[in-house]
Amino acid sequence: MASHICYIVPKLSFDTHPSQVFTDTPIVMTKFYQHILALVFAVDEINENPRMLPNVSVGFHIYDNYYDSKMSYRATLDLIFKAHHFIPNYRCGVQKNVIGVIGGLSSDTSWCMANILDLFKIPQISYGSFEQAINDQTKIPSFYRMVPNEDLQYQGIIQLLLHFRWKWVGLVTTADEAGEHFLQTMEPMFFKNGICSAFTERVELNLHYNGNLLEMLGNSRILLPTFKTSKASAVLVYGESRFNIWLSSALSIMEFTQLLFPQKKSREGKLHSYLQRISFNNSAGDEIKFNEYGELAASLDITNLVTFPNTSYIRVKVGRWDPQAPPGKEFTINEDRIKWHRGFTEVPPLSICNDNCRPGYGKKRKEGKKFCCYDCDPCPEGMISNEKDMETCVSCPADQYPNNDQDLCIAKIPNFLGFDETLAIVSTSSALLFSLITILVLGIFIKHRDTVIVKANNRSLTYGLLISLLLCFLSSLLFIGKPNMVTCPLRQNAFGIVFSVALSSILAKTILVVLAFMATKPGSRIRRWVGKKLAYSIVLSCSVIQVGICVFWLATSAPFPDVDMHSMTEEIIFLCNEGSDHMFYCVFGYMGFLATVSFTVAFLARKLPDTFNEAKFITFSMLVFCSVWLTFIPTYLSTRGKYMVAVEIFSILASSAGLLGCIFSPKCYIIVVRPDLNNREQFKQPNSESEQLSIQ
Repeated sequence: MASHICYIVPKLSFDTHPSQVFTDTPIVMTKFYQHILALVFAVDEINENPRMLPNVSVGFHIYDNYYDSKMSYRATLDLIFKAHHFIPNYRCGVQKNVIGVIGGLSSDTSWCMANILDLFKIPQISYGSFEQAINDQTKIPSFYRMVPNEDLQYQGIIQLLLHFRWKWVGLVTTADEAGEHFLQTMEPMFFKNGICSAFTERVELNLHYNGNLLEMLGNSRILLPTFKTSKASAVLVYGESRFNIWLSSALSIMEFTQLLFPQKKSREGKLHSYLQRISFNNSAGDEIKFNEYGELAASLDITNLVTFPNTSYIRVKVGRWDPQAPPGKEFTINEDRIKWHRGFTEVPPLSICNDNCRPGYGKKRKEGKKFCCYDCDPCPEGMISNEKDMETCVSCPADQYPNNDQDLCIAKIPNFLGFDETLAIVSTSSALLFSLITILVLGIFIKHRDTVIVKANNRSLTYGLLISLLLCFLSSLLFIGKPNMVTCPLRQNAFGIVFSVALSSILAKTILVVLAFMATKPGSRIRRWVGKKLAYSIVLSCSVIQVGICVFWLATSAPFPDVDMHSMTEEIIFLCNEGSDHMFYCVFGYMGFLATVSFTVAFLARKLPDTFNEAKFITFSMLVFCSVWLTFIPTYLSTRGKYMVAVEIFSILASSAGLLGCIFSPKCYIIVVRPDLNNREQFKQPNSESEQLSIQ
């Protein structure tokens, strides 16, 4: 059923008598004559090739529906029933063995044909775009396509637009049902793939239309203003089951065409059974086969129309869309073969609503505009966009941070107090220096252990205090270096235990001084409590409590190495996670309790009249200790990374050095510089009872 000849039928009016209106000379649609030639060629090829339809001969009858839907009814009836006389529903004379009907260039003629052919269960194979009838198999079970499914062409054209990043595309289609179906199908696909239609134009095809839609558009005065005012550089043109991407400047054309070979299928009967197993090469060398649905499994070519100054052009194949190819290889294009017009300042040309956003910027939608039209806003702080025209800015990975231009992520620098840093070198040197001083003091006291001043201050407690201070200085070294599974559990716990031993020794010293004076009163029962056993009991009991807290901490939620990627923008903090903040505060709180008690007792005993009373030195040392750690708390909480570790190291060294200097420097001065004062005769009350108790 061809559409070869058209008649101009004037519209009837009541101004003139109908007999005075004549029909003009019929117009031959030369463009559509190729359909008739293709059918004749295909039938000859089938009959002459025994491998296509073996033992079967195929013939044809050609009818013309005059490109009119009403005439399609009559032509269809003629095909089925007419012999010498037209008698509907009767077959007279010569019998026609009609296997199927090919025809229906447009959707309306296809529909009219299907209404008749479906009544007699005759398969129809259509040229045109009639997806609704094809999909509704219950309504028209005998309707079929002559060309491949247009959905494949839609997918291919989307891939082509995405390849060149054409996101702002004009749509031009025929003003008929096929054109409307095209728009209804293409618009959702555009939206799904981030493409917008810049404008939509429907073109009326006149009777002089020769099938070349591009030529008609190029001469269209109606569309010319639209092309000039639109920002769209690419225009998608649809007409007669054919797609073209037409660049609005008319300087170059990228055309999307199908392989040229007649394509047929049938739903039932003998022809269908043959088509299912057909696979052959046509005269062009292309393989022809049908899929399980009886559709031609064809690929589509992408051709470049290279134009010349004399308006002639040639087609150059530059790519292919093959739905049967392996995943990821369906779309191929060779850009080196594309010839862009020399008038383009940029190739491939851009077709976007507005300029692409630079890296470091994200899209911001314009109110009342399509999503392809947007403003470019700088990325928010902490986010980047490293490509042009990114939809949204993204955050850097946790171990990276944005650069100043916010278009690149930079690896964060590790932050921990390494041994090679200045702070670490100073801290290590200070810890070792104070340790050597402590060892020197301990050596002096051991060497002069039998002198009065050493014996008067309880040698055992003095040795214990000096050893604990030595360990305090050395424990600060655990805070230097990258945190690991060994140092993290030991840091706070080792420091907490040894410092508690030091504070317990100071507390025992102070209590012994107070008890020694209280025991001198007549009839006092405290005398039997004064001695080494009481001192050891105080040190042991106070230290055991801290040891129990630390053991419980290690058993329930021990500190472990951790990283903090968020506190500092450009650095990753390697730290020791304390596991339980409550246990951390318990350890420091208990040391604070011991220091407070020692300070209180020493302050009360500072003015006791005794030659060997060191309470005033202990009072001053506890004052230094408490000042250091009260300053430490807000400073520690307000710093991060290696500086927080340095603050704790400084507090440990400062408080330990304060105890060492305040308590032992006066005694060392007498022992080393003024040994003449280190005898009984030089003290004011050499035979006091409290003196004897203290020495004991």
